[in-house]
Amino acid sequence: MNKVLVFGAGGRAGRAAVEEALSRGHDVTAAVRDPNQYADLPPGAKVIAADVTLPADVARLAGEHDALIAAVYDGGTDPADFFVKAARALSEGAGKARLVWVGLASIVEAEPGVLLMDTPGYPQEFRAFYLAHEAAAEIFAESALDWVSIAPAGDFDHEHPVRTGGYQVIRADSASRISYADLAIALLDEIDDPRHHRTRIGVARTRST
Repeated sequence: MNKVLVFGAGGRAGRAAVEEALSRGHDVTAAVRDPNQYADLPPGAKVIAADVTLPADVARLAGEHDALIAAVYDGGTDPADFFVKAARALSEGAGKARLVWVGLASIVEAEPGVLLMDTPGYPQEFRAFYLAHEAAAEIFAESALDWVSIAPAGDFDHEHPVRTGGYQVIRADSASRISYADLAIALLDEIDDPRHHRTRIGVARTRST
């Protein structure tokens, strides 16, 4: 059994991670800014108040856990500011805990040396958001953390949001899809049996649903 801390536990990816971790028998702490807003989080998780952008909050909790999952987003702030602050806080505060970061397909390689966001025809209206994630990944790369960034290789599957029980690691492909539940399997696999270190990977479903 691992002690797993999930930042962003109130979001869809975070909730899925909490559920998957609990199903594997882990001791799970769900970190959100205001626990009063998340009384519906899965039973069995310890819900606490914490801010992923504050190094003191990360350090206070990281020492009690074997691994951290960060599935974080704040639509009310500048993404460049939020993701950089979160990455710095995690880099400074996570210590020896393994970090599994929920990333973005746009900054995963579509081919060697070419990120998805730089491929011909890829939408550019949200490029500032892509670059904010890129900045966070660069902060992790410069740190001493044992980290991995896992993203849908394309996007989340909103039409078939079921748990198939599997996934595949692939290069970024804007046509690929994965459910939140199957992404959570990938997140927890990288805690239970780490195979990717200090890198970014994309995951996709293994079969049609």
